[in-house]
Amino acid sequence: MTAPKISLVFDPGVPSGDSPYRLEGPKEAEREIINGFLDAQAVRGLSVRSLRSYGYSLLNAWRWLIAAGRGLVDLCEVDLYDYVRFQRRSSAETAATTINHRLIVLRALYRYHHERELPGGSFSQRATRRNPYLAKRRGRGAFHVKAPRRVVVPLEGKELRTFLRSLRTWRDLAIASFMFLCGLRSREVLELRLEDLSLTQAQALVRGKGGKERVLPLPSEVLSLVSQYLKLERPKVFADTLFVTLKGSQRGEPMTPAGLRTIFRHHRKRAGILRANPHRFRHTFGSEAVRAGMSLPVLMKLMGHARIDTTLRYVAVSDRDVRAEFHRVLRRIGKNRAEDGADNS
Repeated sequence: MTAPKISLVFDPGVPSGDSPYRLEGPKEAEREIINGFLDAQAVRGLSVRSLRSYGYSLLNAWRWLIAAGRGLVDLCEVDLYDYVRFQRRSSAETAATTINHRLIVLRALYRYHHERELPGGSFSQRATRRNPYLAKRRGRGAFHVKAPRRVVVPLEGKELRTFLRSLRTWRDLAIASFMFLCGLRSREVLELRLEDLSLTQAQALVRGKGGKERVLPLPSEVLSLVSQYLKLERPKVFADTLFVTLKGSQRGEPMTPAGLRTIFRHHRKRAGILRANPHRFRHTFGSEAVRAGMSLPVLMKLMGHARIDTTLRYVAVSDRDVRAEFHRVLRRIGKNRAEDGADNS
C-alpha cells in the first residue's frame, strides 16, 4: 500500500499575518490543525525562517503519525519514545538537536489544539534504560535526546588571512569583515539595509533573532571596505538591502543565503582553508574578543545573545591561553606578596 503523499509548500500569496508555509496532505482535519498552528506562530511574530523550521518539524511528525496509524488526539508523552525510534531508523545521521526541536514543536502543536500539556508525562524508567540516549528533564516528565556539546574551533590568524586574500571583490571582503570583526550572523549581514548604516557615526543597526535590534559600532576597516563597495561595485538599483548580486541575470537583486554559501564554498576551496565558513568567522570574533580582554557582558550584547551561557559557547580557550593566563596570575600573585612583604618590613 502506497503511503499518502504529504508535503510542505511555500505560498507567498497567503493573507497578511498567516504563515506562508503550509502542509498539504490527505487528512483534512489534521492539516487544518497544523496550518492553524503555523498561522498562530506567524501572529506571534515568528520569522519566515522559523516558520519554515516549524513546518518541516511538523511534516516529519505527521509522517510518523500516518506510518504509526495514530492521530494527534490519541497522542501521549510515552508515544514520543516511538517517534524518536522512527527518526533514528529513518536516518541514523539525524542530529540530536533536530530530534529535540521536533519533539518541542509537536508538544506545542498538541498544547495549541487541546489547550493542555501532552498527557502521560512520566516516562518509564524501563524505556530510559533501553535507550541511554534519552534523558529525563529535571522536574519534568518530558524527555529529550542527549546532544553532545559541539565545540567550534575558531580560525587561526594565518588561516583567516589566507582566506581573505582569496576574495576578489570589495563586497565579499565587507561581508567577511562584518562577521570576523563585528561577530554578525550570516543572516544578519544579508538583512542589513542601506538605511541601517551610519558611516558618519561609525555604527549599524542590526536585526537579530526574534526581531531584536542592537546598534553596533563599526571599526575603521569595515567602514573602509563598505565605502569602497558602495562607491565602486554596488549597482545603482532600488533594492534597500546593503549587499546585492553583482553579476548575471540577478544583478542588483538582494544576495541570498544560497549565494553567500556559494561564495564561501568557492573561496575556501580556492584558499585551501576548508574550515572557513560564516559561522566559524563569528566564533573567531568571540574568541579573539575575549582573548583581547573584552568582558563577557559586553560581548554578549555585541553578539545579540539573550543568555550569557550562549555567549560562553563562543569562547574557545586553548591550552596556550590557559598557560598564558596561569603565568600572568602567578606573576601577579608574586608581585602582591612582594608588596605585602615590603609593607610589613
